Amino acid sequence: MKADRLLSILLLLQTRGRVPASELAARLEVSTRTVYRDVEALSAAGVPVYAERGRHGGIALLPGFRTDVTGLTTDEARALFVLAAQGAHQALGLDGALGSALRKVMAALPAPHRPAAELTGRRILVDPDRWLGGPRPAVDLGALHTAVFTDRRLRIRYRHSGSTELRTYTVDPYGLVAKAGVWYLVADRRGRPRLFRADRVASAALTDAPVRRRPGAELPEVWAELRRQVEERPAPVRVTARIRRERLDLAVRILGAALLAPPRPETGPDGGDGGDGPDGGWVVLEIGYPVLSAVRQLLQFGDTLEVLDPPEARRVLADSAAALTALYAADGP
Repeated sequence: MKADRLLSILLLLQTRGRVPASELAARLEVSTRTVYRDVEALSAAGVPVYAERGRHGGIALLPGFRTDVTGLTTDEARALFVLAAQGAHQALGLDGALGSALRKVMAALPAPHRPAAELTGRRILVDPDRWLGGPRPAVDLGALHTAVFTDRRLRIRYRHSGSTELRTYTVDPYGLVAKAGVWYLVADRRGRPRLFRADRVASAALTDAPVRRRPGAELPEVWAELRRQVEERPAPVRVTARIRRERLDLAVRILGAALLAPPRPETGPDGGDGGDGPDGGWVVLEIGYPVLSAVRQLLQFGDTLEVLDPPEARRVLADSAAALTALYAADGP
């Protein structure tokens, strides 16, 4: 562990220049005293490292010192070749750069690690898109990407879900996030965090004004806050339904976060689960929806799912089923 820590300090200093001891301690999860001991160990090993105390001090390497030691372990080398979101590189126009970078990393790897890294790239594939996701609209990330990396305010024309109207917003970007194959712009609007789907951005233009982010706020924390808001959105309509056991796995995949509790076997008159007879083999689901009309989602399960409660949800499904029957009966014999 100490050898890894010494190498981490060396590489951090080589890429960052002067670094405060407190920052090195936080990154390496050790005490400041341990960092100074490690600096002494590096110096004793012939590395030209020195420490300057004081408000503007820190730890640094002598100017001009470089090392070509990668220090990569076998697992670290393999990890570099398991790239979770190749589509993300394509959307950012970095596919060619990615291939070039991996070739350079392969050339720099110690010879014993190269076969494992190459085999990993051939044997592991991560596809970030969901099943049955369907075609997605083309996304132009150019202006969004530029705003994120130049720290400029951004003016966008945006279409919200379920609306054809375009609204104009001036936002302060934190960064871009790719989730399940969908790109999102994470930004502040009037000092509050907002989430914008990139494929709903009709146009984007950089302004001359510098970005105005909240002090101390960084992309991972802002994204976690927005994700929590989405996942913990209240569901005022609570629906109890039962579904055939053989359709349960499909229902769990489709309903996802709408499920309010783990599925449970339906209790029969004798206290059991009803068995697997004509009236048995049912599992009870608790589902939350933001509005009552959203319960129509359950029509896709046909007669393998029955809504038990509330009565209003049963009426919505009955009316919808009757309307479908009338629609298709017109073409029947």
